[in-house]
Order: sequence, then C-alpha cells, then structure tokens
Amino acid sequence: MEKHRCGWCKNDALYESYHDLEWGVPVKDDATLFEFLILETFQAGLSWITILRKRENFRKAFDNFDYKKIAHYTESKQAELLENTGIIRNKLKIKATISNAQAFINIQKEFGSFSTYIWDFVAGEPIKNSFKNYKDSPANTPLSDAISKDLKKRGFKFVGSTVIYAHMQATGMVNDHETDCFRYNEV
Repeated sequence: MEKHRCGWCKNDALYESYHDLEWGVPVKDDATLFEFLILETFQAGLSWITILRKRENFRKAFDNFDYKKIAHYTESKQAELLENTGIIRNKLKIKATISNAQAFINIQKEFGSFSTYIWDFVAGEPIKNSFKNYKDSPANTPLSDAISKDLKKRGFKFVGSTVIYAHMQATGMVNDHETDCFRYNEV
C-alpha cells in the first residue's frame, strides 16, 4: 500500500526522499542546523526543489557547510563562488553566508551551541501543528517573527520570518506534516 505523504512532495523522487528522511526531523546538531540555515537563505525567492537539486553543489562549493571556514572566506573565494554555475550565484546571499557564519560562531560562544540558542525558543520541544492540508500551514508565525528579529539583531542576513519558519519546519522545531501523512506521528 502506498504511504500517504504531504501533498507538497508528491511525484518527485528527490522531494519524497527529503520529505521521508529529513523534513521535520528534530535537528540539534550545529553543523546540520547551519547547513539548513544556509540552504534556506539561498532558497529565499526560489522553490525548495531548486535548492535540493543543487544541494550537493552547495556542499562542495561551501566546504561541506563548515561555518568555521566560511567565516574566513576571502574576496577571491567569493569571486570563485560567483562563477560557480552549480549554485545560486547571488552576491548578496554569498556575502550573507559569510557574515551568517561569523554570527553563528558568536552565538555558539554566547550560548555554548547554536542548537541551545535556537531550540530555547520552543523550550527544547517541537511544536506539533495539526494541518490536514500543507496549504493551511502558515508562511510565518509570531514565533518565527521573534526569532528572525533576534537573529537580525545578532547580525544575520536573509533571515526574514518566512525563511526562519521554513527553517523551523525543516529542522523539526515545528511539525507541519499533514495529519494523515505517515511521518506526522513519526517525527
């Protein structure tokens, strides 16, 4: 019998795999949280499937999302990234990735980890929503507004409320699987 999945991922093997294995699974590892934050930043204004299809290219281009390396990228590395046809070549987003890596490290210094910082917004536990249709889930919430505002205050760029809500969904801070999706109760 076919598993019921959220409507947004149907009929695309890459989307289905991402949905089944990653989306909505609580992530408390700083390296993975940073990866998703960067991917969500580049996704702003584009479709998520576009980013997923380029994910391996991003991984190679950005040193496996090693924020300690990214924080020290030079102008020549930025120029190299702007020439890389395998990623989204947006100068402002590339510069934001570097400054976000620096801000990420500052949060780690202040809170011990980025995970501790970000998960504190939900008291360490995922928010479980109850949407029958993925189209009913919001693009942002007062909580994503608050997180976005705090991140911006700490120097992050391209972290508007919609980007942050997508990050919360991807990293399991909020469970927005459709209620009849097989993953709803699993995550």
